[in-house]
Amino acid sequence: MSPNIMATILIPLPGEGFDPTEAGVPWQQLVRRGYRVCFATPDARPARADPRVLDGTGFGPWRSLLRAHASGRRAYEAMTADPAFRAPLSYRQAESTTIDGLILPGGHAAGMREYLVSGVLQRIVVRAFERRIPVGAICHGVVLAARSRGADGRSVLFGKRTTALTRSLELTAWALTALWLGNYYRTYPETVEAEVTRALARRSDFERGPLALRRDDERHLERGFTVRDGHYLSARWPGDAHRFAAEFIELLDAACAAEGARA
Repeated sequence: MSPNIMATILIPLPGEGFDPTEAGVPWQQLVRRGYRVCFATPDARPARADPRVLDGTGFGPWRSLLRAHASGRRAYEAMTADPAFRAPLSYRQAESTTIDGLILPGGHAAGMREYLVSGVLQRIVVRAFERRIPVGAICHGVVLAARSRGADGRSVLFGKRTTALTRSLELTAWALTALWLGNYYRTYPETVEAEVTRALARRSDFERGPLALRRDDERHLERGFTVRDGHYLSARWPGDAHRFAAEFIELLDAACAAEGARA
C-alpha cells in the first residue's frame, strides 16, 4: 500500500477546547509524509482549539510556560486551512468510514468532555483495536481510549502498556493557575493518570516517563516520551507531540508495507 495514495487517518476532535499542538503537529507530519487525514466533530462543523492555550490569555507569569509553543501554533494554523479540517465528518459519518489509522488528541478545557464521553467515538476506538490498525493517543486522548470497552466489558487498554497526562503534570499546571483560573486544568475531579490506570490490567502498565522539563521539537525528538505497545502508541502532553508524530508514522509505514506485501 502506498501511503500517499491509499491510507486514511482519522483525527476526531470535540467542537471546541482541544489542544492545538496535539492535533496540529501529528496532522502536519502525516500530510508531509503523504497520508490522507480526515477529521470528525460532533456536528460536522470545524473544530476550535482551546483559545487560552493558543494566545496564553490568563496564564499570568506562566504564559511562556503554558502557552502552546510556536511550532505547535504554526502547525495548528496550517491545519485550520486544510479543506479536510474545514469540512469534517460528523462522528456518526466517521463511524462508517474505513480508516487505516486513528489519532486521539487531548486537551483539558471543559469542551473536551463531549469528545471524551462520546459513545460513537468509543465504538470507533474499539473497532480500530479489533482491526489492529495503528492507534495513537496523547494526553486526555488516552482517557477516550481507556473508556472504550470491547464485548468483554474491558477497556481496549486492558493488557496494554500506556502513558497519558501524568498526575504530576496535571496537578502542577492546576496549582500554578488555580488562584485565578480555578479548576481550568482539572477536566474531572479524578486525574487522568488515576482513571487510565484503573482501566489497565496492572498499575505497572502505566509509565510516567522521565521528568518533563523541556518540550520536544523536530530536531530534539529525544526530549519527548512515548510508550509503544504493538499497534498502540501513547504520549503524555504537548511536549511529546513531535516524537509522538514521528513514531506514529513509523507504525503507519510498517502497517502499509505489511498490507502491500499481502496484496
